Amino acid sequence: MSIGAGSRPAPVRGLAQVGRMTTLGWEVVRYTPRRPFQWRELVQQCWFFASVTILPTALVSIPFGAVIALQLGSLTQQIGAQSFTGAASALAIVQQASPLITALLVAGAGGSAMCADLGSRAIREEIDALEVLGVSPIQRLVVPRVLAVIIVAVLLNGLVSVVGVAGGYFFNVVLQGGTPGAYLASFNALAQLPDLWVSEVKAVVYGFVAGVVAAYRGLYPGRGPKGVGDSVNQTVVVTFLLLFLINVVITGIYLQIVPPKGM
Repeated sequence: MSIGAGSRPAPVRGLAQVGRMTTLGWEVVRYTPRRPFQWRELVQQCWFFASVTILPTALVSIPFGAVIALQLGSLTQQIGAQSFTGAASALAIVQQASPLITALLVAGAGGSAMCADLGSRAIREEIDALEVLGVSPIQRLVVPRVLAVIIVAVLLNGLVSVVGVAGGYFFNVVLQGGTPGAYLASFNALAQLPDLWVSEVKAVVYGFVAGVVAAYRGLYPGRGPKGVGDSVNQTVVVTFLLLFLINVVITGIYLQIVPPKGM
């Protein structure tokens, strides 16, 4: 007697979804170099993701940089290490805060919109129509969107790094009476180029994961508009959980293989 998908135990259903999502990620990688490539769709999706994420990302990065600078500035004053405020706050923003802010905004704003778009196409049976015509929906719809998420995530990561560090500098120097020269000198003494590279690598991985999760939930929504809405909510939650887990793994690997500057 066969067991239907709905009667499977929850762990089995969860593992099955993980397997299908991993397969979709591999299909995106496999279809990316194939021709014809949808350049027009890629440009349109990049513009769409940028238009819905640039302003919220810039606005969120300012208070993040301020909170980190104020907290670290207060801590360094207590322990008598004010000269290291700039390095500590800037490295925290570039390595940790900037990729996470980018990922959360890309997943929350861009990924949810991407999932809703694909989900609406799925319930209107446009995905099935493409398959009947012999057109791969992954190559036609998913690959340009995932690449657009990655490109926008990398660019937004640089924007958040600049805005966050500038905001941290302003709040530390103006509000806490820090020394501008000491702030910049400590950052130059402890920061190194791999700190920026690991931040960009995180942005690439976060963008890929957010795009694949949004595409998977959009291609396989529940029944009707309610199913699409549930898929959008699941996209945001699942993406956030995966991104925090990936952040721990990448940060641990980076700290093990890249020695601190001056050692």
